[in-house]
Amino acid sequence: MIPRLELRQGQALVMTPQLQQAIKLLQLSNFELQEFVEAELERNPLLEREENPIDAPKVADSGDAKALDFESNAAPQEPALDVEIADIAPDLSSSELAEAGAAPLQDWSKVSSGKNFDDLPGLEETLASDITLAEHLDAQLTEAGVSATERMIGAALIDQIDDWGYMRGDVREIARQLGAEEADVARVLTLMQGFEPTGVMARDIPECLTLQLKERGRFDPAMEALIQNLDLLAKSQMERLQVICGVDRDDLIDMIGEVRALTPKPGAGFGAGVTQTVAPDVYVRLGQDGAWHVELNADTMPRVLMNQRYYATVSKGAVREADKLFLSECAANASWLVKSLDQRARTILKVAREIVRQQDAFFVHGVSQLRPLNLKTVAAAIEMHESTVSRVTSNKYLSCARGLFELKYFFTASINAADGGEAHSAEAVRHQIKGLIEAEAPEDILSDDRIVEILLEQGVDIARRTVAKYRESLRIPSSVERKRKLASGI
Repeated sequence: MIPRLELRQGQALVMTPQLQQAIKLLQLSNFELQEFVEAELERNPLLEREENPIDAPKVADSGDAKALDFESNAAPQEPALDVEIADIAPDLSSSELAEAGAAPLQDWSKVSSGKNFDDLPGLEETLASDITLAEHLDAQLTEAGVSATERMIGAALIDQIDDWGYMRGDVREIARQLGAEEADVARVLTLMQGFEPTGVMARDIPECLTLQLKERGRFDPAMEALIQNLDLLAKSQMERLQVICGVDRDDLIDMIGEVRALTPKPGAGFGAGVTQTVAPDVYVRLGQDGAWHVELNADTMPRVLMNQRYYATVSKGAVREADKLFLSECAANASWLVKSLDQRARTILKVAREIVRQQDAFFVHGVSQLRPLNLKTVAAAIEMHESTVSRVTSNKYLSCARGLFELKYFFTASINAADGGEAHSAEAVRHQIKGLIEAEAPEDILSDDRIVEILLEQGVDIARRTVAKYRESLRIPSSVERKRKLASGI
């Protein structure tokens, strides 16, 4: 063994700062993007905001197979940048991608967004931040293992809570807007009223106190009568309350003490967070031709230009090498940012268009018609990597006649078809199970095995444990328990 020099030729992935920037721009929300662009405008003297552009970018799309018509006057047209790391080096492992600076695939239950492009976290990220009530409820909704339909209904309900934790929306109106059954919205609301803190998602004070008393096992008929007559308690009409509740004075005083120990504002202990209105990234409208038109929200897309005239002027006056190097770097960064913003807009529009195409039944009929959809399907249709679709659908919102939805809500689980045909939505299968049980005859209670057989005859290939899981999520007891209740006349 002796020391020696060798020449070897190989390939390696080189992550430039510009490439890292282009990748991370994809997963930024529109507010975070605005903040980043503002910082770049302050830092780079060659960048300037495009005020009142004469020719607005043509970003509308009707959902057909035509190529996207997106024009940018900010820079000369060049081939689109493929800024996806997994597309450049698809064989790299997750650890190698992490070392190269690429973000991993998003987990829908742990979706987060980048807030700093520096290697070290900023001071604001090292400070403790209070979780908001909406974030707390959303995390519990995710952990509850609900379906995509219930997830979307739950998100709409969370949007209606106030700072005290009360759900101020109307169940009927929410059902109408989502195109869902009122009973389904009420069922999801009942589920969420079991979340922590106890009493949250109540619609009024009596319901809030009732939820807390039920958890403590103290909601008996006397207490129910007291809760229904809180106005008399406020007026200190003790004798009338004794008669209505059917208790003596000492018992009434004890009951009042229990009520006063409850929390009428269950959401007051959570951080208010930063009040920020969510702006949609994409609009979906029904055109006169009957097709769905998808267009970007131009107000959330910052448009910047590189001032070529100013660059030419200052370049002529630059004498020192340091000044020339600084101007060269500013020009390169400005050009790359313009192209990256253009590419980001193209990618968001392309992904949104495919989601609308895949889930067109939702926009027509409502949330019950969500189809099975995953990242791989969308990625294959638009010829992009799954990680690109994952980043694009994180913290991006779509506005339509049915409301405002995060793009990730349109991805649903699927059940294979028994005949090898088109897969069935998990929500649709759940609805079939519910219908079979509701229609069962008293003398022929359906077991989970029998439900599997019936669904197989209908072309749905599903396992018994999956049927049991869906039945339990619908809060339907087992066949044995249903027979026992039927026999007891309950």
